[in-house]
Amino acid sequence: MSGLLSEELLSTIGRRSEPRRELVTRRDIRKYAIATGNRQRKYLDGDVAPPMFHVPLFWDVVEMDRLSPDGVAIDTLLPKFPLEKAMAGGLKIDYVKPVYPGDWLTATRTLTDIYEKQGSSGPLIFYETDMHIVDDDNELVIRERTTRIMR
Repeated sequence: MSGLLSEELLSTIGRRSEPRRELVTRRDIRKYAIATGNRQRKYLDGDVAPPMFHVPLFWDVVEMDRLSPDGVAIDTLLPKFPLEKAMAGGLKIDYVKPVYPGDWLTATRTLTDIYEKQGSSGPLIFYETDMHIVDDDNELVIRERTTRIMR
């Protein structure tokens, strides 16, 4: 066991979120394409969802006073870490099937790893989450692995 990672903290590895089901609409695809400056007609018309569309689809809509100091919704999947400043550490997305308007998608997130490294300015905690998004036939549509760094 390392200096910052207690057995209790490490025991949260494997924690899984409740499945979250959302409907993909043509309007939401169009709004996302416009907001992100996408110029491809298939996205602007809402015929198919562009890459990264799934990311905000499953975010909670919360009031300002329920946001963390970094401006994001508090993630109930995660334990309380002894370090609190979060940074992006990496993102790998596998797009298995296209996303179309009318699709119902269900996302489930799993905390898959927590580990510590020593950085040049002190200790760092890394954690990884996997999100699997499936359709109503329970077929994998998108798989996403996120690494975050706490300092």
